Amino acid sequence: MKYSTRRLVILALMVSLNVVLTRFASVRIAIGGVEGIRIGFGTFPSILTGLTMGPLAGAMVGAVGDVIGFVLHPMGAYLPHFTVTAALTGVLPPILWKAMGRSERFIPIVAAIGGSQLVTSVLLVPMLLNHLFSLPIATTMPGATVSLMMAAPIYAMLFLRLHKAIDPSVVAVKG
Repeated sequence: MKYSTRRLVILALMVSLNVVLTRFASVRIAIGGVEGIRIGFGTFPSILTGLTMGPLAGAMVGAVGDVIGFVLHPMGAYLPHFTVTAALTGVLPPILWKAMGRSERFIPIVAAIGGSQLVTSVLLVPMLLNHLFSLPIATTMPGATVSLMMAAPIYAMLFLRLHKAIDPSVVAVKG
């Protein structure tokens, strides 16, 4: 995949949005001294990038955003487990959306975003918090589920609005 200067600038902007929305513009709920639940729009730039520019671009925005966010605003030790999860946040939605035929209707987009967030936010993150910090899954999964039920439709609506306004020559996905 070729990356023009314009595409790289868009990716940098998405990384910046990811960092700001995740680290500085979200509500964090600590459980047992560890961030157990985070409510906000921090994953949306990764999802938007993945859906418009492809899974690799979405993964880069998620992973680079996580690392830069950690450097700027650390919360404990750096754990690459969460960087991989952040990358998957940008990878899974376009894969699921492609499997559904890339329909630009609300339900398939909600399903692609919701299905991917189910894997990353509702399953992987609580399992990692349990494994790494012994936080009970029963305390982290319900909040993540409620957050997902609110975020997936909002993300889908935002995507549908923005997707029509984005210049296809800049973000065209092949395949």
